[in-house]
Amino acid sequence: MLKTLINAFKVKDLRKKLYFTFFCLVVVRLGSQVPAPGINQELVKSWLGNLDLGFFDALTGGSFTSMSILALNISPYINSSIIMQLMTIAIPSLAELQKDGETGRKKIAEISRYLTIVLALIESSAMAIGFSRSGYTNDKKVTTILIIIAAFTAGSAFLMWLGENITEYGVGNGISIILTINIVAKLPSDIKNLFNMFVKGADSKGKGLLAAIVILAVILATVVLIILLQDATRRIPVQYSKKVVGRKMLGGNSSFIPLKVNTSGVIPVIFAISLFQFPMIIASFFGVKGAVGPDASFGQKILYLINDDNWFNFNSLADFKYTLGVLIYILLIIFFAYFYTSVTFNPMEVSNNMKKNGGFIPGIRPGKPTTDYLTGVLNKIVFIGAVMLCVVALIPIFFSGAFGARVSFGGTSLIIVVGVVLETLNQVESMMIERHYKGFLNA
Repeated sequence: MLKTLINAFKVKDLRKKLYFTFFCLVVVRLGSQVPAPGINQELVKSWLGNLDLGFFDALTGGSFTSMSILALNISPYINSSIIMQLMTIAIPSLAELQKDGETGRKKIAEISRYLTIVLALIESSAMAIGFSRSGYTNDKKVTTILIIIAAFTAGSAFLMWLGENITEYGVGNGISIILTINIVAKLPSDIKNLFNMFVKGADSKGKGLLAAIVILAVILATVVLIILLQDATRRIPVQYSKKVVGRKMLGGNSSFIPLKVNTSGVIPVIFAISLFQFPMIIASFFGVKGAVGPDASFGQKILYLINDDNWFNFNSLADFKYTLGVLIYILLIIFFAYFYTSVTFNPMEVSNNMKKNGGFIPGIRPGKPTTDYLTGVLNKIVFIGAVMLCVVALIPIFFSGAFGARVSFGGTSLIIVVGVVLETLNQVESMMIERHYKGFLNA
């Protein structure tokens, strides 16, 4: 990794791209410190301090809890992208656009931008009106509400524009890199909290050293597991039949279809977390919290059950039984893994394309048997990938419930960081190889 970066800085074009990317990320972090106008920062921070934002706070790099002008960050863009992917299944015209190559993709990207602005307006309006009614703004004037809405919407739109510019003029996928720097920005404070709690606060130096070793081992093991999960691929061999074109015999070559074990990436975990956190956040606006006991309502018990802070508590059987919420969490991850894979990968379409090009899987007849074979293989590897996703996602939750090691980053955050870093390094290496060959051909 270090050698790749050092070599990249030796290439002038790549060096410019890396500097541009770094400058944009500095702008993102500086923008996260600029307070939004019209909001009483102290009141909002004290209120948000009572909420467990966890993963959402990590995605925004702490800009939401600090109520900066980038409080919404790129969450509207992520939501609009997910909505557009789902809409391409429901709306035939969008599905046709997706198949139109570069022109269709540009049109879908344009629609996603407009949808991002709409979502940002809706979210910022709800926040501004809610803060005004709760007395979290400097005053209750309409102009103050409009200024807050404009600030939050403009901040989200600016990050969307910045991300697209990183993609075009910098290195890697801009939106993914901004998301990664937000997560990384929270890591030092989380590691410091772990150090103070388990190492510095240990009864003896021996226990502190053991705690430090365990923490490092868990983080390292999680990263290694994520790398294995990201790189694991099932290759299905494909043989192409020979064709006679004029006096020449063409074809006859062999290839393979790479099916990633983690075909859906981190999307299933994000969807599952969103479904769990959404009712808790909505309930908090109305002053309702999860609770147990004879006086707790059914809704409060459900909120307590789906709150991952209450899982893996081994203090008593009464507390541990609420770990049953983990089962719902696991089922949701597995469901969304299959759902998202079915949206992004169509075995019938792959089978038909192979048949048109004279390709076939050795031992499998073209047509429906090939479709059934691909579906069967896909179902197996999706299940394996979903189970591994569950393990990665539950590691930090387990240590949080069992030992009180609460951090904003989790398995999901690490999956995003590791995946983006690997993808960006691969792109840098590809650029270096491309320039090497260009230099060879020009020589």
